[in-house]
Amino acid sequence: MKEDYYDILGISKNASTAEIKKAYRKKAIEFHPDKNPGDTKAEDNFKKAAEAYEVLSNEDKRARYDRFGHQAFEGGGGGGGFGGGGMNMDDIFSQFGDIFGGGFGGGGFSGFGGGGQRRVKGSNLRIRVSLTLEEIANGVEKKIKVKRKIQDAGTTYKTCPTCNGTGQVTRVTNTILGRMQTASPCTTCGGAGQTIDKKSPEADAQGLIMKEEMVSIKIPAGVEDGMQLKVSGKGNDAPGNGVPGDLIVAIEEKEHPNLQREGVNLHYDLYISFSEATLGTSKEIDTVSGKVRIKIDEGVQSGKILRLRGKGIPSINGYGKGDLLVHVNVWTPKTLNREQRDFFERMASDEHFQPKPEKSDKSFFEKVKDMFS
Repeated sequence: MKEDYYDILGISKNASTAEIKKAYRKKAIEFHPDKNPGDTKAEDNFKKAAEAYEVLSNEDKRARYDRFGHQAFEGGGGGGGFGGGGMNMDDIFSQFGDIFGGGFGGGGFSGFGGGGQRRVKGSNLRIRVSLTLEEIANGVEKKIKVKRKIQDAGTTYKTCPTCNGTGQVTRVTNTILGRMQTASPCTTCGGAGQTIDKKSPEADAQGLIMKEEMVSIKIPAGVEDGMQLKVSGKGNDAPGNGVPGDLIVAIEEKEHPNLQREGVNLHYDLYISFSEATLGTSKEIDTVSGKVRIKIDEGVQSGKILRLRGKGIPSINGYGKGDLLVHVNVWTPKTLNREQRDFFERMASDEHFQPKPEKSDKSFFEKVKDMFS
């Protein structure tokens, strides 16, 4: 017996549309293939969640499911869960790519060509691109070698005899809702409307050959780790008169040795000596646009936060740049020689060395509050 769609998404039967979408997104992210490579159970759960969402997010299908359960979609009656589970990853990404905010192009059918023929779209390819913080801050163009399937010049096609070039077949089925007519992809040509007439020995069953290409990818400033970009038409070719799939680029952010990212803001931990804190100093620090020198006033307290405006990461939506927050840490010596110890023992009772915080010397929590205000 198939699992209940509401149980799969972990929601109640009176869940709102927004709650259904939120629950599916949570499940899809948890079981996403990129997060669970090679895990067939996670892939199965990913597909189940997509099937449940495909039905429950559609008002008409949800009403039929609530009334008749899974039986409402048996025998091809209107389609539920991608035709009862016969789905693939490209179907899911194609229909629900907006759930991830990544703009998936997907695979499968891409629309109609001349004479009502549905044009098959080639499958998508997915790659990961690692970027430094400097590249993320400034934007970058990457040239990546990609192996993709392309049309073989020696392959010729003919009109599919089963569907007469339409790419689909129509059938009438009896369901509890009455006689229903449905259209589905032609199994002979896979929906392409054409079958192979002649092909070279190097080509596969679809008339495609594998080729390595150099693809130029323009990555805008401000992207984040886990974000996905789409390069249209750089996936695998489709057979016949189909259109190429897309290249999905997953962004990976390399760890920086001195800077930590928090949204559009960057953080830098600066350590200075007790003497430098007392007398004041200047220090050279890293930024994403090169090194800069900053002034440290005499008498600076540990925990002081210096804000360098505009030295952070640009907003990918074009809303300006973040800041670089420099956290000043006064380093306390762990070992002293006899002369140094004598000095600090003499200063232990000196009034200038006694803590005398003023109202302007904010606590750590006040500084954090100011930083985010």
